[in-house]
Amino acid sequence: MTLCLAACGSSSSTTDTTETEDTSTAADAAETGDASVAEETTDATGETYTVGIVNWVDDASLNQIVENIQTELAAKGEELGCTFEVNYDNAQADATVLNQIGADMVASQVDVIVAVATPVATVMQATTEDTDIPVVFSAVSDPVGAGLVESMEEPGGNVTGTSDALDTTAIMNLMLAADPDLELVGLLYDTAQDSSTQPIEDAKAWCDENGIAYEEKTGSTTDDILLATQSLIADGVDAIFTPSDNTVMTAELTIYETLQEAQVPHYAGADSFALNGAFCGYGVDYANLGVMTADMVVDLLVNDADPATTPVMTFDNGIATINTETCEAIGFDLDTIKETFAPLCTEVVEIQTAEEFE
Repeated sequence: MTLCLAACGSSSSTTDTTETEDTSTAADAAETGDASVAEETTDATGETYTVGIVNWVDDASLNQIVENIQTELAAKGEELGCTFEVNYDNAQADATVLNQIGADMVASQVDVIVAVATPVATVMQATTEDTDIPVVFSAVSDPVGAGLVESMEEPGGNVTGTSDALDTTAIMNLMLAADPDLELVGLLYDTAQDSSTQPIEDAKAWCDENGIAYEEKTGSTTDDILLATQSLIADGVDAIFTPSDNTVMTAELTIYETLQEAQVPHYAGADSFALNGAFCGYGVDYANLGVMTADMVVDLLVNDADPATTPVMTFDNGIATINTETCEAIGFDLDTIKETFAPLCTEVVEIQTAEEFE
């Protein structure tokens, strides 16, 4: 069974003792919780800690988080004179494989599990329920709604982490600013993605408040999302909104040219969507999210911080990332868009289409 699961589900499991230098900081990005490892750090010289990292699926955002977690752990290891051995695996969006990975992590007696994305966090929470292994999640949009924590300030169990909660109103305001004549908005998402539930409800409420009609299309595979996109275009939508939905994120490289040809701007809840061809990605810096997740792991392992009382970290959702190629393809003027967006966000970043961040 183990061999079968390994062959069919994930071949990416690795164990690394990382020793690269830290090249970034995110202290200014955190809004809730301590943004770095406590200054009075316990002497960890010579200690070795095993960190299990479990990713939900390969996409630009989630992979960026994983890479920055590993880099930051390596830097903290050098700084503190200890070793963080990383045991990494990827479920590739397969629930059966994910459950097996969780069981393997517990059997391996890792010191902490880092769960990247909501589906992973919920399974790791259940898997570690009868153990003393803490879980640190990353990129969970609604930790309370997902039942992972009792509150953002007092998680209350063995689970805490970092949230990429989306300010839906802000991104919808960008959409209206770019097109004051906006009449019909397409809502594109996967109903199985917890990260989409609340933002989609918020988007509907925003449309109702502003007298703008909306059309919903959903899907659970890349083929579904492509068909849904084509259907929204056929229905004449003026723009499409997607939250930080991993299913649509995985499909973005498949759908972006279709949207360009139809001159329909796609607004989404992460810069990785813009990297993969969407017009605008709005939300947190996922590189910083990874750094801060790693710092929370270090705090739990080295300083014996209690996850039950370690607040969930949230971040400033103020960065609008514009794909310059798509901007031109759909008929927008980049300078005008930057000028229009500037008062509505903390920063406007330009990007070009690629599969992964450099």
